[in-house]
Amino acid sequence: MTVDVLRRPALADRRARVAVAVLFFTNGALFANLLPRYPQIKADLGIGNAAYGLAVAAFPAGAITAGLAAGVLVRRFGSARVAVGGTLLTGVGILAAGLADSVAVFAGALFLAGAMDAFTDVAQNAHGLRVQRRYGRSLINSFHAIWSVGAVTGGSMAAAAIALGVARGPHLLFSAVVFAVAACVALRYCLPGPETEAEPAVETGAGDRAPLPTRVPAAGVRTGWVLAALVLIATAGTLVEDAGMSWATLYLSDSLHATAALAASGYVALVGAQFAGRIVGDRLVDRFGQRAVARSGALIAAVGMGLALAVPTVPGTVLGFAAAGFGVATLVPAAMHEADELPGLKPGSGLTLVSWLMRLGFLLSPPVVGLVADATSLRVGLLVVPLAGLLVLLCTGVLQPRRR
Repeated sequence: MTVDVLRRPALADRRARVAVAVLFFTNGALFANLLPRYPQIKADLGIGNAAYGLAVAAFPAGAITAGLAAGVLVRRFGSARVAVGGTLLTGVGILAAGLADSVAVFAGALFLAGAMDAFTDVAQNAHGLRVQRRYGRSLINSFHAIWSVGAVTGGSMAAAAIALGVARGPHLLFSAVVFAVAACVALRYCLPGPETEAEPAVETGAGDRAPLPTRVPAAGVRTGWVLAALVLIATAGTLVEDAGMSWATLYLSDSLHATAALAASGYVALVGAQFAGRIVGDRLVDRFGQRAVARSGALIAAVGMGLALAVPTVPGTVLGFAAAGFGVATLVPAAMHEADELPGLKPGSGLTLVSWLMRLGFLLSPPVVGLVADATSLRVGLLVVPLAGLLVLLCTGVLQPRRR
């Protein structure tokens, strides 16, 4: 009896997989080093919730302004170079934001960081999908899991710096330098060649070649509707992530009176649980289908955070953010993968559009939550999290069901 066994990928492909993982890690860690510093920056600048929400919205505003250019840059310079270049400049923007002495400088620095992050986001996902096609199996959730590891690492670095009394300048400079060096080293091991090259199929032990996904002719209006639904799914995921990034620390410290170091655990819990969800995400999707996984996750996020807001305690809120992070873990990777395979679009176009439009969640969420918080309370503003879970439940029909 002959048993087909997948051969190990080529050494260059394995190195490229590690390199992409490093790029995702640095991308998650850079911004996470700044987030726990937000309450200090807000206090030093002497601004209210609404002004703070508008200021931090500069990050997604920069991403939206520059985002559509990402696809062009990737096709011209290569996804690996764009990802690394974006990483270096994101670090510069984050350092400038941490040192800002006015709201205008703070917002301007975040605008720059957001624009560069948009380039990095599209480019690293494009390169990750190239590696995935070479492997012939799903890897994209694992890359996003590494992003979550980076975010937990960055948030923990910031919490430690705060606890040790390290000033923002030296802390953020150290972070920028370390992760810039890591990204530059990773560039050496990324895949060579143009982004439009045909990726080889993976050979099996019997000499067969496993077919890889191919693009089919345009499906017209249906493709547009599917793309719109994918944008909503990805946007819902970003709304939850933004709640953790922009408001978890403030909610725990101001509304629930947690200490500064403990308040940082809300965001760390969200991205930590998100990491766990992405680690098991590929296997769950292979077994149950993308649609069922997304629906289950949306329900977990809505119920978990809904209960945390209904009964506000520090431990319960931390667990609520963890439930939200676990629930939305596969949403953005799923939307990006599905968009990259949409029929009738140029390579990278669907990915760029979803990445660009989903950032509307990051743009609209901070000022909306801030305005609601000033008018009522931040607890009410954070209802955006369970509402995002309900939105996903309405849109998951466009995702792939379980393969029979």
